[in-house]
Amino acid sequence: MKRILYLLGFCLIIMIAGCLSAKKIQKVITTPVQKDTVKVVVTDDPKADSIRFINNVLQKVQANRIDFKTFSATIKVHYQASDGKDNDFTAHLLMLKDSIIWVRISATIVDYEAFRLLITPDSVKLINNLDKIVQLRSASYLKDVIHIPLDFKTLQDLLIGNPIYLDSNIIYYKKEKNNLFLMSIGSIFKNYVTLSNNNYTLQHSKLDDVDVTRARTCEITYSDYDQMDSTFFSTYRQVSVTEKASVDIQLNYKQYNFNKQLSFPFKIPKNYKRK
Repeated sequence: MKRILYLLGFCLIIMIAGCLSAKKIQKVITTPVQKDTVKVVVTDDPKADSIRFINNVLQKVQANRIDFKTFSATIKVHYQASDGKDNDFTAHLLMLKDSIIWVRISATIVDYEAFRLLITPDSVKLINNLDKIVQLRSASYLKDVIHIPLDFKTLQDLLIGNPIYLDSNIIYYKKEKNNLFLMSIGSIFKNYVTLSNNNYTLQHSKLDDVDVTRARTCEITYSDYDQMDSTFFSTYRQVSVTEKASVDIQLNYKQYNFNKQLSFPFKIPKNYKRK
């Protein structure tokens, strides 16, 4: 169950896919995608129209990024591990941008709190009410458990629904009637992205490890978008993570709010053991 929690932290979460055959951009030199701007610098590329098209798409994707001060959500989670066993539970998620990620895991039927997790940019704290223990770790502990190079801001983007590991080094694209497909290669992952042609929202994503000696991959499907003002938010996500074993998770965001005043209670019982 502890591993389920951390996988939830990863999968309440990894984005981006569609296997594609497409047009190749022959020589592209790019600058990193910044928070508020996207720039693609091109040299010696005869396909200037393709480069302008990709530059425009990246700008549209950037415009869809969700900015917030606080975020709260109640999420119904269905989890299936490689042994075929099913688990259903409720996750209550609170976030203070760039500062705190707070998660409470409860049994769906009796609403018994099993775990409480508090993540900051430099620490991970877990209260395990099942075994009456508390774990206090550095931020690197998430990387050790999940085996993904995941920092606080990347996890934050995953939970809110922003793209992650989407490098501006786009080497393929393909446009169809309803969808647009991109492929980027970064230092860690190859990223296959499916976007909607209508509003450039994420539809499906697939991450494959650049290191060919590893069989690490993750797929996420995004659907049931709500629109609040100019913000598009996916309320249903299906996540499949595979390396040596496989995990399938369905996340159904039943309630969510932006920019409400929140508190993040995390009191450790005196009788709990520390590990």
